[in-house]
Amino acid sequence: MSKPPALGLPPTARAYRLPTARGEFAVHDAGEPRLGTALLVPGFTGSKEDFIALLGPLADAGFRAVAVDGRGQYETGGPRAEGAYVQGELALDVLALTEAVAVRRGAGAGRGEGPAPRVHLLGHSLGGLVARAAVLRDAAPFASLTLMSSGPAAISAAQQRRLKLLLGAVPVLTMEEIWQAMRELDPVEAADEQTPPAVAEFLHRRWVAQVPEQLTASAQQLIGEPDRVTELARAVSARELPVHVLSGAVDYAWPVPLLDEMAVRLRAARTVVAGAGHSPNAERPGETARALADFWRAAGE
Repeated sequence: MSKPPALGLPPTARAYRLPTARGEFAVHDAGEPRLGTALLVPGFTGSKEDFIALLGPLADAGFRAVAVDGRGQYETGGPRAEGAYVQGELALDVLALTEAVAVRRGAGAGRGEGPAPRVHLLGHSLGGLVARAAVLRDAAPFASLTLMSSGPAAISAAQQRRLKLLLGAVPVLTMEEIWQAMRELDPVEAADEQTPPAVAEFLHRRWVAQVPEQLTASAQQLIGEPDRVTELARAVSARELPVHVLSGAVDYAWPVPLLDEMAVRLRAARTVVAGAGHSPNAERPGETARALADFWRAAGE
């Protein structure tokens, strides 16, 4: 999971529940869309807080950034049924969220003056697989696609083994008991003894707030995801949709050389954030925000 360095929102941001055609979603919404709007989709066991450190720099760069709790994550909630969290359903959520955030502000807002502006879509880890599925379903609403620390297919064998343990635990243990067990299985690079107490308490609170069926359905996606890069390459080429593959210098979920290869297959821009692992959004937010803003400016609308 991503571990935000702090929890305070920047002055430009507000937290609220965003109405969409598929229900309300908890979001953090920061900045004005002088240069565009971005929708930020978190990964497995993640939430909108994973992007807190990006919101201020992106707003300063001229972008409105909307980070979301997906269905079943943290403060959004969701039904107790795995079918609600299959990838196709989550992709439809992303499209509904995109429609909801693609609004004009200022003089022309709400007056039907021209088409809604397209949205820069970013998905982190599992969120990248869901973002990919949304683009494959309908690429028209998007100005660009960024896959952050998200690979071409299933996650690494070591992480698959970890998720299979989780799948076995959910039916027989409470979320609190699973939290304690999973902490003992964290990869070395995910450990950090310097976590501020407030952040540590938040990570625990977020975990126990997740819908268990969302966890199991998402884990199955990460274990069984097929390679859809060729399909995505055709789709983005047909729409001339700019793609960006961004990661840290190391990654325990998808090896970095695999991400390099995926970028080549997609003819995508490629950013490797030095000193970051699986969550450059939280580990090196300044460098990550600069890379995103540079890419989005080049992508335009």
